Amino acid sequence: MKPSSDKKHVWDKVNNWEEELLFLKSIIDKTELTETIKWGGPIYVYNKKNVIGIGGFKNYFAIWFLNGVFLKDEKKRLINAQENKTKSMRQWRFTSKEEVNEKEVLEYIYEAIENEKQGKIIQPSKKETIISELLEEEMVLNPALKQAFQKFTRYKQYEFLEYIESAKQEKTKISRIEKVIPMILSNVGLNDKYR
Repeated sequence: MKPSSDKKHVWDKVNNWEEELLFLKSIIDKTELTETIKWGGPIYVYNKKNVIGIGGFKNYFAIWFLNGVFLKDEKKRLINAQENKTKSMRQWRFTSKEEVNEKEVLEYIYEAIENEKQGKIIQPSKKETIISELLEEEMVLNPALKQAFQKFTRYKQYEFLEYIESAKQEKTKISRIEKVIPMILSNVGLNDKYR
């Protein structure tokens, strides 16, 4: 029996797609991508940038293109596995080896590599500034509170403001302000205890 370290990682949660995933690997091996193991499965990189990954799930096996949003996808093969959450990753699912058209798969992979060479990526969206008029009023009345608040990083300030302003009712906003004032004055960030 071979030692388990001999067995190549195949991102396969249910072990019924091994042959299919090895077939996908044989196609990917024809490209200039390098196989690495990330997040417990094979990810293929170009110039240290993640381009594609492969894996098996309960009802399908798939290639995911980490920046698939930039692919033309003229043949309409790609899906967004998590609409409204996943901005750039796209998945191409298969339910049998026969569905894998090597020429098509290579076209998509080569396009993904080309996009990587051109540096196409989605920049993380900047968080919009949040203004809390109620907190501003408190700071006018209490200059020490304003000074303490300004000592926090922008990120921690944002967390306080988002916490206050995400309340729908004014009375909830007021009770949240009352809760955070001692924290601000003690230089304790809203989520410090979780960090």
